[in-house]
Amino acid sequence: MSFTEQQEALVTEAWEIMKQNVPQLSFRFFTKIFEIAPAAKGMFSFMMDTNEIPENNPRLKVHAMKVFKMTCESAVQLREKGEVVVADNTLKNLGSVHLKKGVIDAHFGVVKEALLRTIEEEMGEKWSKNMGNAWGEAYDHLAAAIKAEMEQVAS
Repeated sequence: MSFTEQQEALVTEAWEIMKQNVPQLSFRFFTKIFEIAPAAKGMFSFMMDTNEIPENNPRLKVHAMKVFKMTCESAVQLREKGEVVVADNTLKNLGSVHLKKGVIDAHFGVVKEALLRTIEEEMGEKWSKNMGNAWGEAYDHLAAAIKAEMEQVAS
């Protein structure tokens, strides 16, 4: 998988706009995950006892912001670094936690769909098929890095 200069520019353009609104976008992103796959709530301790997605759930807000920011920031630096770069212990932790929670390929697809829908809504008229493809490619790199760590932990 390669990430072009044009893809980098599209991802960076979107992130520059979105980082002004990270708390709301993060919550919207996780809301979409739970809309697409309601059973995913059971994978998060702070969502297990609720049928609703409470806007005042501080643990959900913190987790959503952490995931959204990490995903977006790893996308922005992808071309420059040539690979997904997050703190080494963070990537190892992500692999371990995802493995422990029973995350499978389909779950990565749900998160990708939720991410792309969130970005598309926020970008409005600036959204394009090329922007969606760029973000999709960047997300695929992150998902591959997490899956590789999951395999490392499992073996």
